[in-house]
Amino acid sequence: MAGCGTSTEPTGDDRGAAGAKTDVTVEPIKATRTLTDTGGVKISLKKEPRRIVCLFALCDDILTELGIVPTATNSALLAHPDFLGKNRAKQVDIVPGGFIAPEVEAILSHKPDLVIGLEDTHGKLAPALKDATTFWPMQPETWQDSVGYLRDTAALTGRTAEGEKAEKAFRTKLAKAEAARSEKTALVIYGSDENFGVATPEGDVAASLFPKIAHYPWKSRGVEGSYSLEEILARDVDVMFVETISFGEPDGKLSEKLAKNPLWGKIPAVRNGDVHEVDSEVWAKGRGTRSLGIVLDEATAALR
Repeated sequence: MAGCGTSTEPTGDDRGAAGAKTDVTVEPIKATRTLTDTGGVKISLKKEPRRIVCLFALCDDILTELGIVPTATNSALLAHPDFLGKNRAKQVDIVPGGFIAPEVEAILSHKPDLVIGLEDTHGKLAPALKDATTFWPMQPETWQDSVGYLRDTAALTGRTAEGEKAEKAFRTKLAKAEAARSEKTALVIYGSDENFGVATPEGDVAASLFPKIAHYPWKSRGVEGSYSLEEILARDVDVMFVETISFGEPDGKLSEKLAKNPLWGKIPAVRNGDVHEVDSEVWAKGRGTRSLGIVLDEATAALR
């Protein structure tokens, strides 16, 4: 997680950061076996993929939207009630090794037609998978990327109607939230301890929605640093969303740990009881249109 340290000048107003009005028009998706995806990666399959292994949650999100159950996964997203639910999710095999280092032998034991992973984490697996299956590295940074990957997967799996329906539903929900944009200042933070990070629209898919639905004056500072509590206090945050991200067994909520800092209680959102601990599997990891629809529902309700 990024540290709290680096301080720079205020980032300025974000009211122009919402971008163009969301278009609810959905272009037809055409089934294909070969395409260049939304990130510029060329994918070519010999046949329609039936056995798909997911190494990160966007894959699970997309497949659920398309009516496909992954052969195996290493994400907990499927257990969410708006996905498969706990009972059905238990029927999907878990890839051992965790998110960072999924075991190649375990992946290949499922005889996958396609393996989908996060490029900057799982790209190193590509050589080991090369001769046995097709590895598809994705790298989503904005909601537009996620919609692009949904469309690409729909084309490769032949689930074109399902893809168009999911995209339409998401775009319609986003346009509705955009039309009722809140004037409140919002903030999304993530982490497991006092070294929290601020989710910014340039690289966090859920955060990329926020300039459209609220005042969101947070810009990426790259890998050098994040925002300090002093800076956050100065921005008069009205509503805060907290993603507690633990590696291993959870040991408490991030908001509870930050409460030990005397500055925390001075933030308007904290004073007014408008701090919302959210499901990090959906908000931080899901990244797809179904997860983002949940984010919009929860965020707009809190921002009213």
